[in-house]
Amino acid sequence: MENPKIVTRFPPSPTGYLHIGGSRTALFNWLFTRQQGGNFILRIEDTDEERSSDAATEAILESMTWLGLSWDEGPYFQSRRYDLYNTVIDRLLDTGQAYHCHCSPETLAQKRKDAQAGGLKPKYDGTCRNLGLSPAPGSVVRLKTPETGTTRFDDLVKGPIQFENEELDDLIIKRSNGSPTYHLAVVADDIDLSITYVIRGDDHVNNTPRQILIYKALGEPLPKYAHLPMILGPDKARLSKRHGAMSVLAYRDMGYLPHALLNALARVGWSYGDQEKFSMKEMIEKFSLDHVGKSAGVFNTEKLLDLNAWYIRESSDEFLMEQLIPFLEKLGIIHPDEAILKEIVPHLKARSKTLVEMAEGAKFCFDEKIEYEQKGDNKFLKKNAVELLRSLADTLSGTPRFDPETLEKTFVSFLEEHEIKLRKLAQPLRVALTGKTASPGIFEVMQVLGKEKVVDRIRQAVDHINAK
Repeated sequence: MENPKIVTRFPPSPTGYLHIGGSRTALFNWLFTRQQGGNFILRIEDTDEERSSDAATEAILESMTWLGLSWDEGPYFQSRRYDLYNTVIDRLLDTGQAYHCHCSPETLAQKRKDAQAGGLKPKYDGTCRNLGLSPAPGSVVRLKTPETGTTRFDDLVKGPIQFENEELDDLIIKRSNGSPTYHLAVVADDIDLSITYVIRGDDHVNNTPRQILIYKALGEPLPKYAHLPMILGPDKARLSKRHGAMSVLAYRDMGYLPHALLNALARVGWSYGDQEKFSMKEMIEKFSLDHVGKSAGVFNTEKLLDLNAWYIRESSDEFLMEQLIPFLEKLGIIHPDEAILKEIVPHLKARSKTLVEMAEGAKFCFDEKIEYEQKGDNKFLKKNAVELLRSLADTLSGTPRFDPETLEKTFVSFLEEHEIKLRKLAQPLRVALTGKTASPGIFEVMQVLGKEKVVDRIRQAVDHINAK
């Protein structure tokens, strides 16, 4: 018999942006599905109308697109699927697997209080369970949970897990305002969308028995479950903003490449021998739920930065040019000259850890007037450099060509004539040309800028020193 098609889903809630934990869950679902040739579905769980927002939804879609985690179906919005949920609730009522409960919030609060006072678990006591009540204003619908026995499942990461049914109460599946609860909507959607694997964070382990009981009440086959370990910071504490638990778009705006972030996330809780760096093709080929660890994984932003630097070095110049443009625009460089970009990118690749760093390193090429870093200005743009810089500007202005060979010969002659070493000239010249004390090689900088700009900037530096 042919195996059914594998179908997974990623169901973010648009109450905030997509963060590291959610991205790792999305990635593992995506990798597993792509490897198995299945369907990856995106579902937006937006039934919390007060906290959900269109802005958060757009940010989630933008994050998924930037990461390259393309979906095959969706996005489906739970807020538009109430007819489905009501049909499922009616089905449970018709088969006696659910019932209307008239207990008021005040009554329920008192029941919880009395149970706690008696040392009992504060769960619903089933007052309305067998009364055969009809719907009424303020009433809810509850699932008839088995009062004895166990609910168990074989988790593909954690192994066998079981819960005692007597610990679970009769779950509300429809609120008094007519809206479905989270557990009902999730199960109804997963059945309707033919989900075969539920891969999610281990904070959902306690939700699983409740959802399994809804499946069983409906007589539907269960999906396979895999609960991913928690993500920790380097100090082994729960991941928080101080560890880098920012939104995916924040990482994008900080100049990280999507592949670097995905590579870092893939290694949180999953391993393939000692391999650290993976192409997307390799990740798809090698990913397996069997290699997802049971214990929490560590997200290390220093490793991410190193990975990002590696991906920048390995990326094509054309790709980096395209990626750099929005970062240059943030620095006020609109429509940067592509010819200049093409010249400078190869020289910046080896020394940039982020696209922000690369854009800042490239900025001097496009500036009309150089702004000097104070440290470099104070240390190198001094009166004793004026005559040397002025003489160099005159020499370079008369140079017929500005290619590496000619520049090298010109500098050798210039240094011999003035009886100095290059180091005496290099730093004042670097600051004059770039405004910074660190940059690509001085000849590389000169080639990128071209003769006219080089001469002009040296003369600007001379004027700046004289004006001090």
